[in-house]
Amino acid sequence: MNSSHKKRSACGALSPISAAFAVLLTLGACQPQDEPVAPEVRLAITGARVWTGNPAKPSAEAVAVIDNRILAVGSNDEIEALAGPDTVRIDADGQMLVPGFIDTHVHFVDGGSSLSSVQLRDAKTPAEFTRRIADFAHTIEPGEWLLDGTWDHENWGGELPTRDWIDAVTPDNPVWVYRLDGHMALANSAALEQAGVDADTPDIDGGEIVRDSEGRPTGVLKDNAMWLVNEVLPPPGDALLDRQVRAAMKYVAGNGVTSVHDMANFASLASYRRLHDNGELITRIYSVVPLSEWEALRDDVAAHGRGDSMLRTGGVKGFMDGSLGSHTAAFFEPFTDAPDDRGFLINQLDDMHDWIAQADAAGLQVMVHAIGDRAIADLLDIYLEVAGENGARDRRFRIEHAQHIRPSDIGRFAAQDVIASMQPYHAIDDGRWADKVIGPERSKTTYAFRSLLNSGAHVTFGSDWFVAPATPIDGIYAAVTRRTLDGANPDGWVPAQKITVEQALRAYTSEAAYASFEEDQKGMIRPGMLADMVLLDRDLTAIDPATIADTRVVMTILGGEIVYSAEENAAK
Repeated sequence: MNSSHKKRSACGALSPISAAFAVLLTLGACQPQDEPVAPEVRLAITGARVWTGNPAKPSAEAVAVIDNRILAVGSNDEIEALAGPDTVRIDADGQMLVPGFIDTHVHFVDGGSSLSSVQLRDAKTPAEFTRRIADFAHTIEPGEWLLDGTWDHENWGGELPTRDWIDAVTPDNPVWVYRLDGHMALANSAALEQAGVDADTPDIDGGEIVRDSEGRPTGVLKDNAMWLVNEVLPPPGDALLDRQVRAAMKYVAGNGVTSVHDMANFASLASYRRLHDNGELITRIYSVVPLSEWEALRDDVAAHGRGDSMLRTGGVKGFMDGSLGSHTAAFFEPFTDAPDDRGFLINQLDDMHDWIAQADAAGLQVMVHAIGDRAIADLLDIYLEVAGENGARDRRFRIEHAQHIRPSDIGRFAAQDVIASMQPYHAIDDGRWADKVIGPERSKTTYAFRSLLNSGAHVTFGSDWFVAPATPIDGIYAAVTRRTLDGANPDGWVPAQKITVEQALRAYTSEAAYASFEEDQKGMIRPGMLADMVLLDRDLTAIDPATIADTRVVMTILGGEIVYSAEENAAK
């Protein structure tokens, strides 16, 4: 925009695009004066198919950014008129521009760690599983722990791995590799020895030490039993944590993610604060700590506040149960493939009630993992009780995963103002085998995206990375098509729960912003919002849903800064 001065009244009428400047220009009192010099438009994106997410202006051609916020949304000509000689211009060439994706459930440091560890997710046989561990063990120092892995025993028919598979190939390294859901892990004999786990180790409430016919631990530990090994793991140093966060930020930026809700701990928060102080954050982070540590977070918030637009705190996360794949999710009825097993609750209901009530009374946002129908129903009961005890306020309770909901409980989410924080990729992953575990009837309200939306509930999407890839495009594909990863359900697994592309986009943008009390800051492309945007190579709303997964992220923009460019990345 040119900088010439014009005599006018500060109260004079503004053109439609000039109105965008009203909140950003420093105007004096309402009296005749020299018109101030308009700040320079930093970034102008034109030629785009803009999906704004804003019901008042759902589409546009172009966007202007000033400082780190959106100045104007309009036609190509309107935005070109705002640009100046130093404005960075991007010609989108007809590609789709959407608000930056918000992943509402990640394990960020673990995800960063998994990028550089042994890769077991797609190991198809026990032999391949063993070989990959053997090969990776040769790349690390003797005595160093071999971690992560994210294996899936369903790939080879459902047999759980044992330490006997890997002891011979890892004689010099303790091994502790997780199943992809994070609710059970395999230890080799060296790791069990360091943890003091043997045939005489008693069973653990809320967990399981898997044993062979002679009572000998096989190496697989589930849920609370995993702490036996977790407590002897060497803690990562600050430098390693920071490297893992940098790797995680680079990865999610490449997938169009501009904000994450991280389910982690105070060590992760310390890393984020170090990087924030150094100006290194390229992902906005809502850092969530364990529910049992609510008092420490209350005191931290009192001392430091809740943060800023780059790094926020104030959330706590707990657990009701485990996972479906580990048979540790809590159900009312037994598993179809294990008639004597209904899963279990990880924590006592009285403890959960007390922690939630106290954290809520302290003004913290409570989020709780619940997967089985019993866990979800019990948690809804607790939320209802706590809301009644602590009084009305905008608390935005969340149920993380909310995977297998009893039909009679679907309406309770909207009625109780409880957010369903869900991960659609899990549906096309678990859908390969879930029917054999819970049967077709319970599957009807598994990952019940449409039923929840139809009931008026707030539904937000994430990935659960490292458990699943932090790729919102895959999540949108999963929610819209429900085509399982094995190709066995071309019309969708439980197709009645499919949703539209726009509903899925909202779950990754405006609804995700609502889930962290930030709907006035991000989640839409509209004037005044943070300039977080993603350029995609095709219009998701105008293509065959079966091809959504082929979509590529062209560019990721955070606060008006380009933090990922496919073109630049390819040139490296």
